[in-house]
Amino acid sequence: MARERTITATKEKPKRSWKQFKRYIPVYLLMLPGLIYLFINNYMPLPGLVVAFKQYNARKGIYGSDWVGFKNFEYLFATDDAWIITRNTILYNTAFIIVNTVLAIAVAIILSELWGKAKNFYQSAILLPYLISSVIIGYLVFAFFSVENGFVNNAILPLFGKEAVSWYSEPKYWPFIIVFVAAWKSVGYNCIIYLSTLLGFDRAFYESAQIDGATKLQQIRFITLPLLKPTVIMLTLMAVGRIFYSDFGLFYQVPMNQGALYATTQTIDTYVYRGLLQLGNISMSAAAGVYQSIIGFVLILAANLLVRKLDKDSALW
Repeated sequence: MARERTITATKEKPKRSWKQFKRYIPVYLLMLPGLIYLFINNYMPLPGLVVAFKQYNARKGIYGSDWVGFKNFEYLFATDDAWIITRNTILYNTAFIIVNTVLAIAVAIILSELWGKAKNFYQSAILLPYLISSVIIGYLVFAFFSVENGFVNNAILPLFGKEAVSWYSEPKYWPFIIVFVAAWKSVGYNCIIYLSTLLGFDRAFYESAQIDGATKLQQIRFITLPLLKPTVIMLTLMAVGRIFYSDFGLFYQVPMNQGALYATTQTIDTYVYRGLLQLGNISMSAAAGVYQSIIGFVLILAANLLVRKLDKDSALW
């Protein structure tokens, strides 16, 4: 009898699986464009990683070019700039993760308290900078910091009795300018995920807290932030995985490619790009990409391991 039940259950299982598959066909169709893009953009180029270990020659092709081993990687470390570009890339991205996360959560909390047309207006307004090209942002920044006609030199500094500053020849100011511009550009986009998470919280928590006499700050501290914790950790881990990558447009267009600012604005991406303009070596560019990917992979594994030790339920895997 038990054997017959087992056979019957085995026959019914494929039927249920097929019914479940048919039920979710619309969802799979919605996933299909993203999966196709992911396959074409991320997986099809993987065999081309061999270029990083070859001296690429267009006539010989990728697999026919001469094998040079790790010589292409020496390009990133053979100069005195290796430490500077690595330091800048890591420190800038660390600052972006911290500042953008804090501001995005704050903006999301504020927007979640608004209703009606005001909420739609402010949400659209803060998202607008993310949609602006880096080239346009570069000229907007130039309009503020131009030596002769800039708004800061002509309207703000005179109010405090300060003389005009040659912003594009003073590297010490640019870490703050870059971080500010990055936050202005990205916070609106980053807060969307936090806002959607906030709107999904059960309002009963807040109603109970209000009945108990909790202030708005206490509700944020003891309800909102703990509930946002998994989302914050997930997005932070994803950002850590790209900590060796930089926003090329931000670091190339905003400082206007000024040589005097290289000490504080040059990252791995811009360094490789400038090197390619001078040398035209595709293999070196591929080596830089492999280097960034490996370090990013190691960092995200380490960060997830750390999170797993501190709070197992918050880790990605």
